Parts: sequence; C-alpha cells; structure tokens
Amino acid sequence: MRRINKRRSRAAEDAELKDDDGKTRISRVNEGELDFYHRRAMRSSAVLLFFFAVIVARLWHLQIQQGEEYVRLAQNNRVRSLDIAAPRGNIIDRKGREIVTNRPAFNVVWIREGNRIDEELIKKAAVILELDITELLGRIRKMAGTPGHIPVRLAENLTWDKVALIENNRMELPGIKIEVVSQRVYHYGNLASHMIGYLGEISKEDLKAAEPDFYRPSDMIGKMGLERLRERDLRGEKGRQYMEVNALGFEQRNLKGLEPLPGNDLQLTIDVDLQEVAERMMIESGYAGAAVAVEVNTGRILMIASAPVLDLSKFIGGISTKNWKEMLDNPRHPLINKTVQGQYPPASTYKIVTALAALAEGIVNPDSTVFCPGSYRFGNRTYRCWKKNGHGTVNLKSALAESCDVYFYQVGQRLGVNRIASYASHLGLGMKTGVEIEHEKSGLIPTSDWKLKRYGKPWQDGETLSIAIGQGFNLVTPLQLTMMTAAVANGGKLYKPSIIEMVRDSDGHVIEQFQVTERDHFTGQERNLRLIKDSLVEVVHGKRGTGRKAQVPGFTVAGKTGTAQVVRLKQYKHLKEENIPYNYRDHAWFTAFAPAEKPEIAVTVLIEHGLHGGGAAAPIAQAVMLKYFADRLPKTDKNGAVLPMPLSVPVIGD
Repeated sequence: MRRINKRRSRAAEDAELKDDDGKTRISRVNEGELDFYHRRAMRSSAVLLFFFAVIVARLWHLQIQQGEEYVRLAQNNRVRSLDIAAPRGNIIDRKGREIVTNRPAFNVVWIREGNRIDEELIKKAAVILELDITELLGRIRKMAGTPGHIPVRLAENLTWDKVALIENNRMELPGIKIEVVSQRVYHYGNLASHMIGYLGEISKEDLKAAEPDFYRPSDMIGKMGLERLRERDLRGEKGRQYMEVNALGFEQRNLKGLEPLPGNDLQLTIDVDLQEVAERMMIESGYAGAAVAVEVNTGRILMIASAPVLDLSKFIGGISTKNWKEMLDNPRHPLINKTVQGQYPPASTYKIVTALAALAEGIVNPDSTVFCPGSYRFGNRTYRCWKKNGHGTVNLKSALAESCDVYFYQVGQRLGVNRIASYASHLGLGMKTGVEIEHEKSGLIPTSDWKLKRYGKPWQDGETLSIAIGQGFNLVTPLQLTMMTAAVANGGKLYKPSIIEMVRDSDGHVIEQFQVTERDHFTGQERNLRLIKDSLVEVVHGKRGTGRKAQVPGFTVAGKTGTAQVVRLKQYKHLKEENIPYNYRDHAWFTAFAPAEKPEIAVTVLIEHGLHGGGAAAPIAQAVMLKYFADRLPKTDKNGAVLPMPLSVPVIGD
C-alpha cells in the first residue's frame, strides 16, 4: 500500500508544477493519451456521418427516385383494379338479321387480393349459390399461381333471386361480388351451330399460346367455328375498372376507369331462311347428313347445314363431362361438321365428271349409244346396273337422266382412271376448297400412281369401272360436290367458297369485304357443259328422271341423284330396304342448280344411310330452292293450289 501511494505521488508530481505562490496547475499533459482520445472522437464522428449519409441517400432514393412508384403502390392499397371484358361482336346473316348477339349475365367472383381463404366464407357462399363446397374450393385452387388481382369465378349466369341474395348479404361476404358480363344469345337456337361454334373458358394450353397481355385465366375464348377462327375480330378490347376499397376489402366507390371497346361484327353470306328450312327438314326426319347451297356465280355460301346439330346451350359456361360423352358416343356423330369433314363416295353424281371427261376427250359424242341389258361383263366379273332389267339403248343424255351404270362402265373403261381424275381435279374434287371452316378434309380422287404409292400395287382396269360411277376409292365432301355443281352450272368457273360477306367495326366502318376468288376455269368446254346441263334437266323434269321430287313450279331445275354403297352384304339382299340395319344402308345424294337457263343457286344434300337420293335428298333440295325463289313462284288460287301455267323443259344446248 505504501508503494502504491508513493507511485501516485510521483505521478502527481510529474503532472504538477508549483508556482511562486505555492498554487498548483496543470503544466503539461501526456501528449500520447490526448492523441488517442482525439483519434477516437474522429472515428466516432466518421461512423455517425456515414450512417447519416446512408439514411439521407436512402430517403432520397425512396422519395425522389422511386417516389411515384411508391405513391402508386400506396394507392393500390386502397384501389382495386379489375379487367372489364369487352362485348363480343355480333354475327348477322346476309340480310342483316341477328343470329348471335349479347345480353348481360351475372357471375359471382371472389377477389383474392387482400383476402385469404376463409372456410366460413366459402361455406356461406356455397349455401347461397346452392353449390358443393368442394366445387368452389376446386375453382379457387385452379387459380393458384396466377396474379392475386385476377378474381376467381365461383358461379356463372346467376338468376335474379341469387343476385339479390348475394347483395343482401354483402357485409358477411367480404371479397365476394357480382360481376356483370356479356353472354352470347343465339336468336335462332342451334342454327348453323357447326359453323358458328361456341365459347368456353380458356384452358392452360390456350393461355400459353395466346397473347399474354390480353388473356387471363377464366377468360372466355372461342373454342370452335367462327367464334374460334374469328376470335381476333369478335373479342374487342378489354376495359379497366378502378374501385376504392376499405381495410376490410369492401368496395367504397367507383373511380375513373377505361371503357371496353366492343368487338367487330361479322356479316355472313348465309341466308337464315334457307338454313332454317334445311335444318328443320333434316331434324324432323331424324336424318344425319349435310346440305349446302351456294351462289353459282360468286361462291357465296347461302346455306351450310350439318345434322344432327350441336346443342349450343350445353356449351354455355363450359360443357359438362356427361354432355360431352353423350355427344362422343352418339352414333350419328353430332360433333362432326359433315359439310366439310364428312367424306363419302360421290356415287352417281360423279357421272357428271365422267361424262365431261368423255366428251372433252372425244370418247363419246351426243349421239353415241350403249345397250344396257342390266349388267356388263368385264374380265371374270359381272358389273350390274342399278336397274335390274336394264335401260335398253341409251345415249349420253338418257344415260345421265336415268343414271345408267352400264353406259358409264364402258365409257370409264375407255377413258382410264387418270383422265377421269384430271377432270375431277379441275372441278375441285379431291382437294380442300379453302373455305373458312375448321378441319376441312380434302377427300380423295384416285390415280394409278396414288394406288401404287399407297398400297404398292398396280391399278387394275376393273377398278376404273367402279371409279367411273363414283364408287371405289372415290371420296368427296358435300361442299366440294356443291362447288363442282356450281362450276358446271356457270360454264366452268370454279370459285372459292366464302361464308364472310363483310366485317364492320363498332363504328360501322367496313374493314373487310367479300371478294370473288376464281380457283380454276374450264376453257373450250362450253358446248360440252351445255350438253351436260341439258341432260341434268332431264334428271328432274324427264319422265324417267330420278330427281323428279326436286321440281320447283315455274322454274327449270337441273340435278343429279346418287346412291352411295356403304358396304356390300349378300345376307341383306333379300330384305326390304327399311329392314336393313341403319349403318349398312346406302347414302343418298342429290345435287342441283336452278334456274337451268340462267343459274343462280346450286344445292347439294347428302343423307347418311338415306338409301336413295331421289327419295331422301331431293325433297330437301327442293324445299331450299322453293324458299330461295319464294317471291318469284307462280301465283296460287284461294285454296293454295298452283294456277296452271305452261311448264316446258327448255333445250339448253345448241
């Protein structure tokens, strides 16, 4: 202790000096220790200045550089943004009659942004909507991984009662609201359903392929027909709605938004009257098949019907698995558009091609005759005519009028398959027409090279006999056959068929207009075509013609019937036709144009398993032409009977 005190005393002496008055003062400070404290103060000041600079820089960055962005985010905390679907464009017929338009519909949606899945909330919604809670949860899970501002659609097309119930319980259903959307209205029911198509909720596959800035999950998109093919025209441009909400997610007031732009209107070449006649007759008769009518001199499609029709009401809001399976399992195949997807042997309607080829190649002339005993022996096989007892002596005109098979067996044998195929191609058979209808098939017109490539076997002469009468490998679609008939009627011009007359925007401006497009043109065959047209008049108006049921009072109709063999079964030969199982019955064809002197309209009807063209198909073609010429038909008396008038069959040829 004494040593410690002595050291302190010496340290004090070192730090003090005595003056003359005996007072003590600090005369000298340890310079090293002073430097140490000075450096510490400087470091502390530097650290403080650094952190202060960081804070200032961060504040400057947040408030100056990103100020607008954070204002927007802050605004979004109280403002909800929703897309507004645009009203789709209308679809109207050639005369301006509305086929498909829109009406307001009410959906229930759940706003996920700012809300969480509340089991009690979902239960309440399920009770009000009368839906299973698992279905609602499934819809919510389906939207997982999508942006939170996109609402979940819980139910579609609500009744007024349910809308009122939802609105009355709004305070108990935070985040759930009524969404007003436009829904398709089909003014003529299922008219032209295969051509018009339907809408459905966009799938994940569609969403990946679609424009990312336009479509969102749960959007409606065209799934089939014109609704799909003309999606860009019909969809319009979305609008945007801004809604101020409170902390609980309840909407307070509407803010300024962006109005949606309606889609473009499609005016079709279709005539509703003709479409209704064809579809009604096929539905009432229980037929499956197709009917097509076109303007002979332009290629405009006036009617295009496939039976059975699609029930479009089942597709609204999405088709159920049950309904889809029923359509798939239906033996008459309503999901197939038979006008362009159905491929059938053309049967005796193909004799028009064989006749033109024979005349053009000099194989026959109008006076050439063939004797028909009811069969024709070629090689070791007998080829029979449809008329068991034969037609006797026939020339080109009577052979076409009475559809004599033996005549065309012999003509086809002399022509050969390749020359027949060449003329069929010029008339548009065996290739797609290019019409704006999805999934069109090309059909098949065989050649010797085709068979060698397809089967590795050479063409047999006997096969040409079947080809010459429209059997064998031949396959055509009803639309192809209609365009062929129109080409014969107008003197050899093959047009591209069209179903769109024009496209107009929401202000009424025309942005697309129908243009006549010529695909092929027979030249130098005018006289031969006139001779064939004259022969086809006999089919309808001649005493032995097979298409007499297609006559139209006051007009001259030219046409051709056909009976396409589906399968040759000897066990059914002894049965009456009506007792043959449906799937084994022959298909029935009839194709025609009128007036024969100055053709305007061409009509083709195909009835699957309809047996005979003259009995099943010709009456439908007649009904379509009666409607087309309705304002030009001869007058009737007070009882509705047609007043007598001279009805002669003109000679069209030279």
